[in-house]
Amino acid sequence: MMKHPEWLKFMKEQYPPGTRIRLIEMNDPYSPVSPGTEGTVNFIDDQCQLHMDWDNGRTLAIIPGEDRFCVIPKQLHTLKLYMPLTVRLYEKNEWGDTENEPMVLDNRTALALENDILATLFKERMPQEAERGLMEYYDEYDSISRNVQSYVFTVEPLNGKLMGVAECRVHGELTAEELDLLKATIIGQAADGFGEGFEQRPIKTSAGEIYVSLWNGVNSWSIMTQEELEQGQKMGGMQLG
Repeated sequence: MMKHPEWLKFMKEQYPPGTRIRLIEMNDPYSPVSPGTEGTVNFIDDQCQLHMDWDNGRTLAIIPGEDRFCVIPKQLHTLKLYMPLTVRLYEKNEWGDTENEPMVLDNRTALALENDILATLFKERMPQEAERGLMEYYDEYDSISRNVQSYVFTVEPLNGKLMGVAECRVHGELTAEELDLLKATIIGQAADGFGEGFEQRPIKTSAGEIYVSLWNGVNSWSIMTQEELEQGQKMGGMQLG
């Protein structure tokens, strides 16, 4: 008998193909899979049974509610997404007054201001963000919520330029669709969330007062993995900053 469509949808989202499972106990009186055996979810049928490819070669399905099992967490690793910064410097004039019009610094010149920008980014982080960073404000319960443990904004040098970075802690490898969704989420925070408040914070430096934008609306702005950036440069395409 087919399970309720909403429950079936939930189960398929919770245990997508490729999910690693460790069996605790199988309630099969004839030929159960041994406790402790690990395997990979192949698919979930209309009765919500998890059809398995067990590491020992067996394929006996798990029946939720009757069999006991746990999900083996994917390995956590760091994924960095790079974006060009816009750094505006308000210099002091000869009388010690701040100029009305800023100078926009290129990303190479901004390298000297890395520590000042980093310190201000750290100060902007809220206590409730300690565990998940800005994922704390992600409202959906989907594969992004499950696979992205956290992300925060930082800066670091790359190829002689100071770049904005969304530093993400990710379980396993994201699909292309998941990466696109994560990028869209980060762009939202860079443009209208965290970034909107951050770019209004004056940062005092030895060179003068600066304001830093993680996002800008020009066509040359983009957010890329390091691999995507390097590939684009090899092909003579878009370059960050």
